[in-house]
Amino acid sequence: MDILKKITMLREERHWSEYQLAEKSGLTQSTISSWYRKNMLPSIPSLEKICDAFGITLSQFFLDDSNNTVLLNDNQIKMLHATTKLDVNQLDALWNFLNTL
Repeated sequence: MDILKKITMLREERHWSEYQLAEKSGLTQSTISSWYRKNMLPSIPSLEKICDAFGITLSQFFLDDSNNTVLLNDNQIKMLHATTKLDVNQLDALWNFLNTL
């Protein structure tokens, strides 16, 4: 697994710049950009901060995407349960709202 590619993929999925990732993770932008410039791997504590910013666990980060297994964090599980209480119109409105983000 290419850890830097995975970080980039997760960041781009969220339409975040390196600066935004730095802000959300509590790391400096220079730290993050130096990983790419020097082709260095982040330390485990730094990777944990990155995962926290993405709202995922380390195990989710290292999950092989090819097995189609999805692990949800507590907030994602709560959100999924909340959607089961919505009627069709409310669910459509939620999807429209999420698609505008």
